[in-house]
Amino acid sequence: MLTAHTLKILQSLDRKKFRQKYNLFLVEGNKTIKEIPGSRYRIQQLYSVDPTALNISDTEITAVSEIELRRISFLQNPKDSVAVCEIIKPEMKSDVPVQLVLDGIQDPGNLGTIIRLADWFGIEQIICSEDTADYYNPKVIQASMGSFLRVNILYTDLQNYFNFSGRAVIGTDMQGESTYSFRFPTEFDLVLGNEGNGIRPETEAILTDKITIPRMGKSQATESLNVSMAAGIILGQIFSK
Repeated sequence: MLTAHTLKILQSLDRKKFRQKYNLFLVEGNKTIKEIPGSRYRIQQLYSVDPTALNISDTEITAVSEIELRRISFLQNPKDSVAVCEIIKPEMKSDVPVQLVLDGIQDPGNLGTIIRLADWFGIEQIICSEDTADYYNPKVIQASMGSFLRVNILYTDLQNYFNFSGRAVIGTDMQGESTYSFRFPTEFDLVLGNEGNGIRPETEAILTDKITIPRMGKSQATESLNVSMAAGIILGQIFSK
């Protein structure tokens, strides 16, 4: 049974300041939870409506009712289990041929989808500006569908990072070269900008190349693509070559 104190802590983890205060975040759903023991993350506590469905050793599983699960879940339709995991501080990898750089991505759903895309295409690391959405946000974790377990994600000052990276920096721009004809180098950073404002000017000034996804349709009603949708198209083109 959940105590009032525990319930208060778990319900507060939808906010970044409390995730940082307690150094905890939530993962929901048996499918993703079963992958955690093989990752860098550690489960501190596990709550489930059916503990027998989880074959996870060295972790205490607390049986809860469906009503209790709904009280600690951040989903509209709660799943079977909720894991309370410890936040880790990742270290930057230096041997990643292609990596994503996110410049002010704000929507948690977009961030989660981009993490999932990175995992699909084998991109091991994502560098985020300090104002990019927090990837421990429950909506990001859910949208990533477990891919956050396999992608190294760091937050840093992008200007400082670019000053020392020494890599080609390719960014999306409506006036850039078509992604279908552009010859991608073997090592580079792909920069994706904010949903409404795109790449900020100080980042754009650092770009070594600009690419765009050319419009094929005749309609002008669609002004732009969703950033996670654009990321999928570009990554598919990169690895097709």
